[in-house]
Amino acid sequence: MRKLPRVLIVEDESAIAELIAVNLRHNGFQPIWAEDGESAQRELDAVLPDVILLDWMLPGQSGLQLARKWRADSRTKPVPILMLTARGDEPDKIAGLDAGADDYITKPFSTQELLARIRAVLRRRAPEQVTDSVTICDLALDAATHRVSFQGQPLKIGPTEFKLLHFFMKHPERVHSRSQLLDKVWGDHVFIEERTVDVHVKRLREALGGAGIMVETVRGAGYRLTAQPQVPLRA
Repeated sequence: MRKLPRVLIVEDESAIAELIAVNLRHNGFQPIWAEDGESAQRELDAVLPDVILLDWMLPGQSGLQLARKWRADSRTKPVPILMLTARGDEPDKIAGLDAGADDYITKPFSTQELLARIRAVLRRRAPEQVTDSVTICDLALDAATHRVSFQGQPLKIGPTEFKLLHFFMKHPERVHSRSQLLDKVWGDHVFIEERTVDVHVKRLREALGGAGIMVETVRGAGYRLTAQPQVPLRA
């Protein structure tokens, strides 16, 4: 019997949570509801969901605080987070993405849009069937073991950043626009804003440490990974 994807709904308004849960059940998902960060943490400690729907405004810890907390925990870090909020301004969206959300949906939203976004983050989470390895200068990536190292030292890279780095390393020295990266790395960008790419590139650079300068911004064009960054590599 096929396992239904588990969706943890972290939402303090019971009417909204119930509406989301009913629609998820009718569309082949298994919803679990938590009304605050404490009860959400208990659910996560018991069984990891396939995706988290996280409201921004919650009693106690906010959705931003919870996203940062779960992204910092190695066990919950791989779980996709979809931020739900009434705050639709771009600075708020960027804050949500910077906190660790994989996507962002502004209230009020349609059921079909919510379902499409959930399916999109689940598709992106599905592991690619790649077993190759690639090395550029002192930066090495092994797709089979999902490991990255720089100058022999292992690096911790999130799942989306790993896919982004893998694509960059397979196509070095080429400039890729945001829309091209969304198409090639995310696979389906109908509901994803191009600004999301900037957030993940920033995270990738931070995770790469001294190798981060290899990921260059090409003004007005996009990004590229180069073996000859403009400043010398440092460990």
